[in-house]
Amino acid sequence: MIALACDHGGYGLMQQVKSYLDETEISYKDFGTHSTDSCDYPVYSELAGHAVANGECGCGIFICGTGIGMSIAANKIPGIRAALCCNTYMAEMARNHNDANVLVLGARVLDGAVALDIVKTFLRSSFDGGRHSIRVRMLDKLDNIEGAH
Repeated sequence: MIALACDHGGYGLMQQVKSYLDETEISYKDFGTHSTDSCDYPVYSELAGHAVANGECGCGIFICGTGIGMSIAANKIPGIRAALCCNTYMAEMARNHNDANVLVLGARVLDGAVALDIVKTFLRSSFDGGRHSIRVRMLDKLDNIEGAH
């Protein structure tokens, strides 16, 4: 299951992402927000981020205006490796090399079709392990987490 989170700036793009997930029958849990009314992105990043970190959800997709705020907030949660991606190569490498468990998108800086391609790439990519596992363990140590890698 995918944890979804957005603020008012990411709401429109999140609706497109949800449509794609519905069409492809990929399950998700929507942590909000649920409108374009101004709101505070850390609230939603925290809710969805904890769901990923505790294993309730396997990964997350977080969206705000630029993606910067959601990315910063998500990465404050131990166990989250959020990657702000603006193209498919970044999304693939985030998964392959960094074992990113949260994809962050900027709704105001990405075309909707490009954003959906990034989502598709992130979801179909997986961690390569090997030499990259050492680096992910190092990241886990920064979070004081006993990594499973």
